[in-house]
Amino acid sequence: MIKKFIRRVLGLDSGAPRRVPRSDHGVSRTRLTPATLKVCDALRDAGFAAYVVGGAVRDLLLGITPKDFDVATDARPEQIKPLFSRAFIIGRRFRLVHVMLGQETIEVSTFRAADAASAEKDQHGRVLRDNVFGSIEEDAKRRDFTVNALYYDPATEEVIDFHGGLGDLKKRLMRVIGDPETRYREDPVRMLRAVRLAAKLGLAIEADTRAPIRGLAPLIDTVPAARVFDEMLKLLLSGHASACLRQLRAEGLHKGVLPLLDVILDQPLGERFVTLALAQTDERVRAERSVSPAFLFAALLWHEVLAEWKARLARDEPPIPALEQAMDTVLDAQCEKLAITRKLTATMREVWAMQPRFEQRSGPRPYRLLAAERFRMSYDFLALRAASGEVPEELEAWWRSFQAADHETRSEMLLAESTGPKKRRRRRRKQGAAAGAPGA
Repeated sequence: MIKKFIRRVLGLDSGAPRRVPRSDHGVSRTRLTPATLKVCDALRDAGFAAYVVGGAVRDLLLGITPKDFDVATDARPEQIKPLFSRAFIIGRRFRLVHVMLGQETIEVSTFRAADAASAEKDQHGRVLRDNVFGSIEEDAKRRDFTVNALYYDPATEEVIDFHGGLGDLKKRLMRVIGDPETRYREDPVRMLRAVRLAAKLGLAIEADTRAPIRGLAPLIDTVPAARVFDEMLKLLLSGHASACLRQLRAEGLHKGVLPLLDVILDQPLGERFVTLALAQTDERVRAERSVSPAFLFAALLWHEVLAEWKARLARDEPPIPALEQAMDTVLDAQCEKLAITRKLTATMREVWAMQPRFEQRSGPRPYRLLAAERFRMSYDFLALRAASGEVPEELEAWWRSFQAADHETRSEMLLAESTGPKKRRRRRRKQGAAAGAPGA
């Protein structure tokens, strides 16, 4: 009650915005991309309002270079489109305009109202459709977190703050706008977003904002799998995947997106393997190097595939068909939660299927494996297995040397491999030479 009273006195819940000048926040319009400035200028020249909004403003205030810029305006989509030569209206639930300028795409949205009465919802309270246009005040109210409800005016270089987002940034807090339970029911993905942004930005989730998450975690199951997959991809490629997954597990949210995570992390080898995979991914993202989502999901699910494969081998199933069946079982279970695309699952299967082939180091087989399309990714996967202690380091070292060697050295390596201990082959008897056969 005291907190609410103080916020009312300070005007943080009254809808009255704070207009903060550049001298107080330090963000110059020169920090915006030329395409963003061009879009805002064109909208203003046509008589409309234009603000940079959301994560871009938040990141600029934190000293982070935004990956993209979104613009909010009072112009309707059909009014925005004619202002640009390459603009496209997209979306069903939310009609947006994508303005393409050179290599950059600026997403332009019309101010929207949070109209609880007219919004179409399911039985859990999840909003299915609400495309009601509104004012900037209503637009700010319907955004998810206070730190995402900040508007930057390129014309005046002011930050407009309706819900105390600037103060929360200074306190390093993630706070939901409105009643947390209601907002999570409207869109359960907000719970995943809270965890991702808190881990990525080093913010603490405010107590009231965090309180309902564990109890409402099952609502993730009501969200279309494709949306959950998109959010998980952002989380895993945030550069802070390790911290994000730890917090997902701490909040009980992983059961809705990676239900196998508990099983994997309870195995010493599995925990080390996943930890190494996430650490390497984070390192690559921060260094702005390419990251394969297929490799990452293959790493997250490998030890469940491995466990299923070993169980089938113990039942005397043939090794390769057993591995194929193990992959099917794990992917079928996981894809009920995450709509991992067929393209990704096909690559994951190739990486998994190549792992037994690394054991074959004689004859023409190593050359065939070396020429395979997914060899490099599969070798990196082998290196991860070796680093976690799952396979001998000598195996990874052999393949590392084999790749770098010239033809003569490769032949010597294969010769050395083929002169190792050999299994005695059973000589087949000639037809008719069996005991008791005629002429014996």
